[in-house]
Amino acid sequence: MVSMQAVNEFLAQRHVAVVGVSDAKESFAKTVYRELRTHGYDVVPVHPSATSVDGDRCFPDLASVPGEIDGVIVMVNRDVSASIVRDCVARGIQRVWLFKGVGSPGAVSDEAVEIAREHGLSLVEGACPLMFLESPGLVHRVHRFVRRHKGALTDDARQPAA
Repeated sequence: MVSMQAVNEFLAQRHVAVVGVSDAKESFAKTVYRELRTHGYDVVPVHPSATSVDGDRCFPDLASVPGEIDGVIVMVNRDVSASIVRDCVARGIQRVWLFKGVGSPGAVSDEAVEIAREHGLSLVEGACPLMFLESPGLVHRVHRFVRRHKGALTDDARQPAA
């Protein structure tokens, strides 16, 4: 279940990092990165082996990013997502979005969710941010409609029990 309050709080922030983004052609994280920039977000790319994304300097980890970060979108495999959530905790980042696309577990893991909840982070668990941006494309509007229809979105702040 995705809390719309957590989604809205996250998207109200303007300085966000996207972890897992690269210049690889097949990188959906790059699509998310570009769309966030198009929508006026100050987006920082984070990837351990990329030096740039779309010509922007890419940082190897969250600890290397200068300045404050309002939120982090985690777009890595779920077997490493807990490590990224720990990095968020270490930096004092209070908002985390664990990406999940259609038909894949994405960054959602029980361990990552547990760490976020233990530390009281505002968590968006298992959704694509493109569904919630202003004027999403048709595919993302359909995904949002289906999730709402199936009861997978909630308007309250309650996070379901693990």
